[in-house]
Amino acid sequence: MTDATPETPDGRPGEVFAAFLKLGLTSFGGPIAHLGYFREAFVTRRGWLSDSAYADLVALCQFLPGPASSQVGFAIGLMRAGPWGAVAAFAAFTLPSALLLIAFAAGAAALDGPVGQGAISGLKIVAVAIVAQAVLGMAKSLCPDRERAGIAVLAVALLAALPGPLAMVGAILAGGLAGLALGRGAPSELDGRLPVPITPRVGAICLAAFLALLLVLPLLAGFGAGVALFDSFYRAGALVFGGGHVVLPLLEAEMVRGGQVSADAFLAGYGAAQAVPGPLFTFAAYLGAVASGLGGALVALLAIFLPGFLLLLGALPFWDAFRRRARAQSLLQGANAAVVGILGAALYDPVFTAGVGDMADFALALACFVLLVAWKMPSWAVVLVGAAGGVGLALV
Repeated sequence: MTDATPETPDGRPGEVFAAFLKLGLTSFGGPIAHLGYFREAFVTRRGWLSDSAYADLVALCQFLPGPASSQVGFAIGLMRAGPWGAVAAFAAFTLPSALLLIAFAAGAAALDGPVGQGAISGLKIVAVAIVAQAVLGMAKSLCPDRERAGIAVLAVALLAALPGPLAMVGAILAGGLAGLALGRGAPSELDGRLPVPITPRVGAICLAAFLALLLVLPLLAGFGAGVALFDSFYRAGALVFGGGHVVLPLLEAEMVRGGQVSADAFLAGYGAAQAVPGPLFTFAAYLGAVASGLGGALVALLAIFLPGFLLLLGALPFWDAFRRRARAQSLLQGANAAVVGILGAALYDPVFTAGVGDMADFALALACFVLLVAWKMPSWAVVLVGAAGGVGLALV
């Protein structure tokens, strides 16, 4: 392997932090909306990237496991101001929602009585509508034909037979292999190249670090609660294909079935995460705070983002060549179809089974779903409607 001369960034971390802090405070709507905000802010308004370079970067981050919008933001910061620019972009975009969710975790225990419990119940019901909308949208885009719809159904069947995080990994691998067999992919037609400020050698080191942590952390989990918590969130972040909502079943398997967080607290926090701006992965900060306080929130937040960033740094120097291969596109198509099945299974258990207890709960969940899908109401507003509805049902 020979090192190419990396691009030299010409920006400052301070300007990156200021630009991303505004987005971290105002970017509602999930990862697809975030990508739209980024394009307007950094391609159209500031001119930090060309349209072709931005499209190339988005394609890479959608291909890799991890939080796509946060990976795009991290890469924009890296290209603009080097490693400190990447850190600045991550911190500014992530901290506002993380701090809000940590505050919610600290105050959730005080929500007692019919009003507080009704609000918690409403948040759990809202989660049903949010995940159902995600499944519907992802199915339309990632399972547009009968073959990929079949892969999604087979993924659900596999999870029904063998529940747990290992089955999720198996379903994704099986979906990727099925995609290769179908061979529907085509080479990328994107032109241009990314202005990558790192060398292939650094990329290879990051890929090695990603794999080493994935293999070694489970062996070290017995050395303390902090290491075990880091392992749980690192593994979840390493296996997420298809966007933030897909982390739900992985975190539920690690935290709820692992006994660190109750199912009610899990779903209440997931509902609250829909009402804050920024990346959905900051839900990890809430879970870490519930499990182990402020220190747990910090550990969880860093651990869930780290694998996606290591993979991004590892892939950036090699992406231009790899993305043009048809077999790579076929693999991704099959894996993404399996992801739809995994999220569909999570919609039933734990989201629906824990959130909907009777017909009144179901009516509220259905109303929230219609507000999201038919009325196009923003998710944070639907969260407020669901919480108010939960309080109303508790007082009736």
